[in-house]
Order: sequence, then C-alpha cells, then structure tokens
Amino acid sequence: MGNPDPQFGNELPATRKKPKPRPLQPRDPWYVSRNIFHCKAMPRSNPITASALSRHARTTSNGLTQNACTPAEPVQTVEQFVELVAHLSRATDLCQILAIVAPAARKLTQADSAAVILREGQHAFYAAEDSVQPLWQGKRVPITQCISGWVMNSRTSVSIFDIDKDPRIQSEHYRTASIRSLSMVPIRTHSPLGAIGNYWVNQHHPTQEQVRLLQALADSTALALEKFHIQQEMETLVHRRTQELEEANQELRNDALLRRQMEVQIIHLSLTDELTGLNNRRGFLLRAEQLFKLVHRMQTRAWLVYGDIDNLKRVNDEFGHESGDRLIRGAAKVLRESFRDSDVIGRIGGDEFVIFATGTSAPLDQIHARLDRNVLHYNNCFNDQPALSLSIGSIRCEPRCSQTLEELIHLADAAMYIEKRSKHAQLRDEPAN
Repeated sequence: MGNPDPQFGNELPATRKKPKPRPLQPRDPWYVSRNIFHCKAMPRSNPITASALSRHARTTSNGLTQNACTPAEPVQTVEQFVELVAHLSRATDLCQILAIVAPAARKLTQADSAAVILREGQHAFYAAEDSVQPLWQGKRVPITQCISGWVMNSRTSVSIFDIDKDPRIQSEHYRTASIRSLSMVPIRTHSPLGAIGNYWVNQHHPTQEQVRLLQALADSTALALEKFHIQQEMETLVHRRTQELEEANQELRNDALLRRQMEVQIIHLSLTDELTGLNNRRGFLLRAEQLFKLVHRMQTRAWLVYGDIDNLKRVNDEFGHESGDRLIRGAAKVLRESFRDSDVIGRIGGDEFVIFATGTSAPLDQIHARLDRNVLHYNNCFNDQPALSLSIGSIRCEPRCSQTLEELIHLADAAMYIEKRSKHAQLRDEPAN
C-alpha cells in the first residue's frame, strides 16, 4: 500500500521514480531566447531550496481561494531559476531588464499582477508590469504616497494580507485595480534603486520561501541595473571624450587651415607690389623664369619689355607723392590693358616696370603703338591730373638665345634709356625750332 497524502487524502505509490530533467523549451514559462540577452553569474546570497521552487499550492492553509484568474505555471527547478537569473544578468539595456523581471516576479509567487517600480528622486516610477489588466505602468507617484516608497525608504520587504486594514496603503488606488493583497521587496537593500511588487485580487499570504525568492530576484535585478548604469556612465564618458577629441581635432584642422591661408597670404604679399597689385621684383623673377624656361623648351618666341614713367620725380615734387602714386597706378592699369593675362608684368622699382610676353610674333612697332594708344586713352580720361608718359625698351627673345633672363632685363633697360634720352633730346630741340 502507498502512503496517504495528508492534503488530498489519496494514496501515493509506494515508490516514485525521480523524473529525468529535460532541457528548457520555448513553450516553458521561463524560456527566454538566448539570442536576445547576454549575462553574468547569479549572486549566491539568500539560499534557494528546491522545495520552495516546486511548491504549487492553489489553496492557502486558511482555505482562501488563491487567484481569481488562472496564473502562469510556477518555477519547477532551481536550474530554471538559475537560467532566469542568467538571462537577466546578460541583459544590456533597461528594456530588456524590465521585460524579464516583471513576468518573472509574477510567476515566482503565482501572483495576479507584478510591477517593477524604479526610484526617480522623490517619485516612484512604475516602469513595467505583467498583469491580467492594466495597473499603473508609466505613472509617477510621490514616494510618500505609495507602499513602494515605504519599502524603498525602510529598505525592507513587506507582505500585506488585507490592504484595507493597513495604514500604509492608500486603498483607493488599489480598489480601482481590484487589489486585495500584495507583497513587495526592495531592489537593493542599501540605497534601494526601486522595488518589485506582486499583487493578488483575492486575499493571499505568500510563503516565506516565495518572498525570499522574490528578494533574490530583486537582488539580481539590482546587479543588472547597476551594470546598466555603469555601462551608461561609460558610454556617456566615451561619448563626451569622443566629442572633446573631435572638437580638439577640429580646432587643429582650423589652425592648420588658418596657417595655410596665412602662408598663402604671406607668399602673395612677398611676391606682390602693394601699390599696384602687380608682381614685385621677386614675384616677377620667379614667374618670368618659369616662362623663360618654357620658351626654350617649346622653341617659341617672346618679348621682354622694360618701361619707365617719365618725369615722376617732377610730379612728386610739384603735385605731391599722392599724385605720383596715382600716376604709378595709372601706368600699371595701362600695362594690364596692353598685355595678356598670360604675360608676366612686374614693378621692379619706384617708376620701373618690366613685362615678359610669350608666344607673340607681333613686331616691336605694333607693341609700342598699342601702348601709346592706351596711354593716350588714360590721359584723356584723367585730364585733370598730371599726364602719363612711358619710355619703353624692348628685347626680342629668340628660341636659341644664349642670354639669361637677368641679362635680357639689362638689355631691355638699356634700350629703354636710349628711348628716354631720345625724348629728352626732342624736348630740348623743340624750343630751338
């Protein structure tokens, strides 16, 4: 004969084979896909017994019906609880943590509803729930006005058999949800991060083992939340540091760009005549030398033209240096209009200009005639100012010439002085005539 079961009054077999454990299946109440969460080991505080995990009493010792609705199946083995905590510790964000904890808390005690409450300053935030009907998810309540706040402030768990008889409960909040009993534990006993609450629509006493299991789940939740907060702080720190480095790199790029712009400006200033905007002596020699080499390589012809402003000293003495500067700028304007953009024009002295014109087969007289026309046009436009007069000397650069650029400049300078002396001689002869 078997032994009688003291609760149900029936007989049990004399011998019972121990069921062989099976792997966790997707249909099991605690199954969570391994492809979703990632983890660390469950804390070993608060011993968990197999009897506490396997106890499934639908009727309490005082004869009260436990649940109005049919709860989910309870945890059957310690291994399944460890699997649950492993999934929890592998969670990498708050949504994953809440998605595990709320259903787990409900199944641990076969409650009708379960909620995860997080502390936000002086408010309790109902972050997640697993319930047959909506409770308070998404709401924020002052911690002085809810039992979860009491649990967090007192740092201890609480089980209330009849909420109508407990002064800590503002029962109107629970009557609307048809709640009669509850059990709540803090998430971390020192400086709680929140609380886990289980609720029943009928009066119910959770066992001590169930409360201990619920507290063990809360402790594991605390570890997961601490890891999440640390991860958030690290990500924030990395993001801030990355921003700082990016800002520093941007400053370096801006400094480098500014240096390049300044270098270009310095080079431009070092090669440019400030008064006329033409090449100065250094700029003319640098650019003309490149064209001079190109003329030899391409076997083309070129002209080197040397110009000098007549009577600039007399204009400065009689009309002032401002008039003299205006005359210099006028000469630069005439030269720009007389030659092409590809030709190199420079001011190499106070009143001296030099031009290196490539790829032209125009005769010397034609070049001089074009200059004379532009000088005449300028004087007609500015007839209230001292007249502009240029003395020009030109040297033809043949493809096989042996002179250097400097030698050609000297030859053109000598030709210019021949024309200048000729002009002076003409001026001396005019009164005699």
